[in-house]
Amino acid sequence: MKFLKTTVWAILICLSFQGFAKNTEDKKQANPREIWTKEQAKEWYAKQGWLVGADFLPSTAINQLEMFQAADFDTTTINRELGWASKIGMNTMRVYLHDLLFQEDSAGFVKRLDAFLTIAEKHKIKPLFVLFDSCWDPFPKLGTQRAPKPGVHNSGWVQSPGLEALKDSTQYPRLERYVKGTVAAFANDNRVLAWDIWNEPDNPNTSSYGNVELLNKVDYVIPLLAKAFVWARSVNPSQPLTAGVWNGNWESHETLTPIEKVMIDQSDIITFHNYEDAADFEKRIKQLQQYGRPMICTEYMSRGNGSFFKGSLPIAKRYNVGAINWGLVSGKSQTIYPWDSWKKTYTSEPDLWFHDIFRQDGTPYKKDEVDLIKKLTSAK
Repeated sequence: MKFLKTTVWAILICLSFQGFAKNTEDKKQANPREIWTKEQAKEWYAKQGWLVGADFLPSTAINQLEMFQAADFDTTTINRELGWASKIGMNTMRVYLHDLLFQEDSAGFVKRLDAFLTIAEKHKIKPLFVLFDSCWDPFPKLGTQRAPKPGVHNSGWVQSPGLEALKDSTQYPRLERYVKGTVAAFANDNRVLAWDIWNEPDNPNTSSYGNVELLNKVDYVIPLLAKAFVWARSVNPSQPLTAGVWNGNWESHETLTPIEKVMIDQSDIITFHNYEDAADFEKRIKQLQQYGRPMICTEYMSRGNGSFFKGSLPIAKRYNVGAINWGLVSGKSQTIYPWDSWKKTYTSEPDLWFHDIFRQDGTPYKKDEVDLIKKLTSAK
């Protein structure tokens, strides 16, 4: 009888604690933190130092699924390649995640993210994680990913969520669990730099998958983008939230499209993409200064399009704008080939790489570029 009473009390205490924890969590999510003030954003940014890095995918992965699936999670390559980045002064990486990874095995996915962060921390690199992405293949599938199409830029990259999930609002609860669960797991983790809610949410993929994309894709994306910001903010992350504008007229808030207004208005810090020449890069920075918030360019450097380290990176430093270029190591993503490789046939490595910095053996594609990055990141 004494044992039974003790057991009953233990169960009641446990249930009481669980109820308290649930109530605390409910209250926490019912009162999500506000969008940071400009002052809060500037205070955070001042602690980071000048941010320089790359959009990172290990050379052995074709897309974000292959990067983080249990069967393909290649910590050896990740460790080696982040080491090369660290040696040239890079201190951040922009890394894409995927909702299907969380759906398949949320605990395993979070465990692999933690392992990735441990490797990154060893190299003094703080990643910026991307939750959703509207670029390339709209039909993602878990499991063994297809082999790269020879000579084609990002031939295996996949969208998150895929087209079927995007147009099906009954999948919102699943996507909500993904956002909240992923962000909450690292909401107070100093190893995480920031959360990029959605990469190029209004990208129509005209040159690659335009013929199978939703005609009114943006109409589906806008409400989900707005919800995703709220979901992420509801778990009170200590890191900033953002979504980067990448195309259009940024002269004033009034010239923004409706989706761009959501991206700007919901962001704690301003992020943007620029694959144009140095003059255009500087013009875009000046346009975005009107919001009075710290800025990070989360995609730039496309040599074949006139965007070079020597043009954009010194400007970024002068304005104290973070700079994250597309691509670190040439590999299965094949982003050394230009965007037009979806329409034009390439049978050998292009003389002028479109993206990426290193070959798979660690030698730089252009030594003068690596020297410039080292020089700018080491100078006070």
